[in-house]
Amino acid sequence: MALLVVLMLCALLLAFSLTRTARKRAQADTDAVTRAAQAEERLAEILKAQAEMQGRMGAMAELFGARQAELNQAIGQRIDGMTQRLGSSISEQTKSTHENLSKLQERLAVIDTAQNNIQSLARDVVGLQAILSNKQTRGAFGQSRMETIIQDGLPFGAFSFQPTLSNGMRPDCTISMPNGAPDLVIDAKFPLEAWNAMRAAEAEGSSDQAAQQAQQRFRRDIEVHIRDISDKYLIPGETQDTAFLFVPSESIFAEIHENFEAIVHKAQRSRVVIVSPSLLMLSIQVIQALLKDARMREQAHLIQGEVIRLMEDLSRLDDRTRKLQAHFSMAQKDVDLILTSSDKLTKRGAKIEALEFAQLADEAKAADNKGQTTERSAASSQSPKFEPRSSTLKLSVVDEDN
Repeated sequence: MALLVVLMLCALLLAFSLTRTARKRAQADTDAVTRAAQAEERLAEILKAQAEMQGRMGAMAELFGARQAELNQAIGQRIDGMTQRLGSSISEQTKSTHENLSKLQERLAVIDTAQNNIQSLARDVVGLQAILSNKQTRGAFGQSRMETIIQDGLPFGAFSFQPTLSNGMRPDCTISMPNGAPDLVIDAKFPLEAWNAMRAAEAEGSSDQAAQQAQQRFRRDIEVHIRDISDKYLIPGETQDTAFLFVPSESIFAEIHENFEAIVHKAQRSRVVIVSPSLLMLSIQVIQALLKDARMREQAHLIQGEVIRLMEDLSRLDDRTRKLQAHFSMAQKDVDLILTSSDKLTKRGAKIEALEFAQLADEAKAADNKGQTTERSAASSQSPKFEPRSSTLKLSVVDEDN
């Protein structure tokens, strides 16, 4: 019946995918027709632009013909310069090639050293296989991997390895939850012997009865381990209602969820969650976010005080900026007044420079004045006599101290 249900689900999925493919194909045909129409419109615009471009190209051809001689001359000069630079560049490149060859030899030596390291790493892998064949060393390996994930994801003090609970049990790890919530328990003792026996029976091609016995053994061992976790580590008020069973392999985790669904349901009913390294890492990230949120809430009043002080600083900065703007405005006004005075002085200097002193008239000739009346001669004798000389303007700089 399960196989029949799976086949029916596959058929439904196949039909759904075919229907979706047909819809996508129809949508693609419609989009193609639309794109074709748009392409025709763009082609007409391109033809029109091409006609305009031909006229412009004719004018540009004439312009290019006029400038080609200049371009040829410039190109000749540049070719000469490039020839000189190319000679110097070739010499520099030769020198650089020799240096690169020497560096390459050094890197080849490093590669030889790395190859030796790879060989030693292969020997270490063989040693790791020997370690995983031992139950105690394998448990220590799973514990170490779980501890590495937790130490990389959580701050120091938010977790504890192998603590002692009130009932005397010692789980592999407990994680402190925020807001005074109970601790979360993580167990890393996965029953791997039965799993290896089941895989060995499948690899050797044993009979169906031996394979079933290996599967039953694996199912029994993991069910017993889940029950032990539920009985030993789930303490009301001290630990969370749910515990984690860490599986140190992604392939084993996927195999359990694919072929042993009953074990997964039993673990859920026992409030035990089976997690792989990736799921444990994701859970640690969620817990880290919760811890960070709790710390942010604890520091909310400090943050609020800092924000208030920041607003006060911003207010003072705004006042000082406005005062500085007023100073700049006054300085600009003074500069405008100085420029006005400078313009007036420039204009007056131009007027003084253009000013010409006319020569005074020569003294009236005595022969011409003899026939004039006595009153006029008397009036002329009373008037001051001007000497015929050209006047000059003398400017002197007077210091402020004088």
